[in-house]
Amino acid sequence: MSTVLVTGASGYVGSAIVPRLKASGHTVRAFARTPAKVTAPVDQVVAGDAVTGQGLDRAMDGVDVAYFLIHSMEGAAGGGFDSAEASSAENFAAAAQKAGVRRVVYLGGLVPTDHAPSRHLGSRLAVERTLLASAPEAVAFRASIVIGAGSRSFRFLVRLVERTPILPLPSWQRYRTQPIDERDVLALLHAAGTREDVTGAHTYDIGGPDVVTYGELITRIRDSMMVSRPTLALPLSVTPIAAKVAAAIAGEDVGLIEPLMESLASDLLVNPAHDAPRRFGVRMHSFDASVERALRDWERTEELAAR
Repeated sequence: MSTVLVTGASGYVGSAIVPRLKASGHTVRAFARTPAKVTAPVDQVVAGDAVTGQGLDRAMDGVDVAYFLIHSMEGAAGGGFDSAEASSAENFAAAAQKAGVRRVVYLGGLVPTDHAPSRHLGSRLAVERTLLASAPEAVAFRASIVIGAGSRSFRFLVRLVERTPILPLPSWQRYRTQPIDERDVLALLHAAGTREDVTGAHTYDIGGPDVVTYGELITRIRDSMMVSRPTLALPLSVTPIAAKVAAAIAGEDVGLIEPLMESLASDLLVNPAHDAPRRFGVRMHSFDASVERALRDWERTEELAAR
């Protein structure tokens, strides 16, 4: 079995992929700025900072597969997250090449096909390009919103439904996307990092089987929560104002929410040529099943007032 490096191991996706890698017999090394925050059952933690490159050479030593699960938007209300993400990716790629890492796996975001991507998605795309050139076997996934109890995007929407008596839906409510169950994301990430038949560098769009508008996404979460929340259609996107208000209501960082809202100005759909589920042998969960599972998982540790 191989030695696998997981960056971002204290985060939502990173901490969740570790047990799967361990269960399949791999030695797992974590890379984190604050080792004490890594609670997943890793074999070793290397302290460091990808933005500066500190500790990456030591973390990559003897590694066969490396996961890049670092994002830098939080706390970046004034901007600048794209330069931090670019530095992290460049340092990671350089360390991977120096160590002869065989495979790199990255989780980014879906990008629009009809116009230039937003700041957030443009940054993800730049990171993807850097990482695809960093190892002979590289896999980049572009995901829609992840539905799971620990997903910051999903938790943000649930909090809005829970705490807002009327749900305002800006003009971006009409655009479509394909939310994806966290179980399916983890299954794809695990397969991409552990299957022997992965060769070359590849990008895959990943999303659930259901295409929904952003308005439908919110109202179906509302319906799953079994609460009465009328909607109010707004004629404009009003993203800067809406992001500040929504972040305050949900108790979130506006530096995270505003770039996410900026990304809602178009359809974000899976390219049908990117058949990741069949390529990696993963059966995808429906949107409603994903939401119900996520809400159930949430309620095991925290009560939802509106539920």
